[in-house]
Amino acid sequence: MYDLVDVLPDVEIDPGTNVLVAGPPMTGKRQIAYDILTSGASRGNGSIVVTTKDSADKVLEQFDEDVSLKDSTIGIVDCVTKQRGIGTVEDDPRIKYASSPVDMTGIGIKLSEFLQEFYETRGVTENRVLLHSVSTLLMYSDLQTVFRFLHVFTGRIQSADALGVYVIDSTAHDDQTMNTLKQLFDGIVEIQEGGAEPEIRTAGLTS
Repeated sequence: MYDLVDVLPDVEIDPGTNVLVAGPPMTGKRQIAYDILTSGASRGNGSIVVTTKDSADKVLEQFDEDVSLKDSTIGIVDCVTKQRGIGTVEDDPRIKYASSPVDMTGIGIKLSEFLQEFYETRGVTENRVLLHSVSTLLMYSDLQTVFRFLHVFTGRIQSADALGVYVIDSTAHDDQTMNTLKQLFDGIVEIQEGGAEPEIRTAGLTS
């Protein structure tokens, strides 16, 4: 079971579960998603981040602020740096590079490599995987392509008994797009604007 005690008290999630974190801009979606990963990292879970918005360096900075990670428990699939053309970059134990957010085949391969390494080489059997963000994928590709990609991606999470967390800007897409994508997920954390603190609602997640 995956414990979300630092984020959603009293919620435990079965291995192989995929959770969508949805909400408007500036409501803390990204932070909640990172909190779910760092909550596990502090317990020795593996943390794999597929980033389509920030470089790997920026993701590592975020983790360093929140939790002290061992190299053996962190993996980042960076879909940004090569696209920006910032020098020559090579894969290393913590970072694998996809050519761009459009390179969904490459992203899937890099994710599978990390999951295999964590299990077989690093001995880390409980892993939390963050995809930030689905909205960026939809900027570069059509809904059908992204749906097919996420169908395969969520299947890999399920097969690996991992926990998948996916961030989406709910106001950037129409209802049909959101409803189509929601079919892929076992649970949804919906963040509503209102009051001093955004309201968090969960669907499909049992305490």
